[in-house]
Amino acid sequence: MISYSRMAAVALDVARRMEQDQQVSIEVVDLRSLRPLDHQTILNSVKKTNRAIVFEEDWRSYGIGAEIAALLQEEAFDDLDAPVKRVASLEVPLPYSKPLEQATLTGAKQLVEAINALAPRRRRK
Repeated sequence: MISYSRMAAVALDVARRMEQDQQVSIEVVDLRSLRPLDHQTILNSVKKTNRAIVFEEDWRSYGIGAEIAALLQEEAFDDLDAPVKRVASLEVPLPYSKPLEQATLTGAKQLVEAINALAPRRRRK
């Protein structure tokens, strides 16, 4: 998982819980700076895991997550065993109402769903 800011803390928490509950190994890349973007750390993680989830609180389009996905497509395509998954907030204007705002934002639930969809399936004995 590749994330930054508050979502990096959510990603770390989800990774810890899933490693304990489901014995799934998850690497989290916490981007400490967005400019300059640490290309090498991102690429090394994908080379190691062969998968990538970009997790951000921002909208899906036109942001850092889109740049990371483009970087992976351009420079790590042959290392990927599955398409890059992107987990982001809904593409709607951010509502003023707190319950509606919460409904548009992404979180741990959406991240777990993405991990389960992307994780390699284990063979049944």
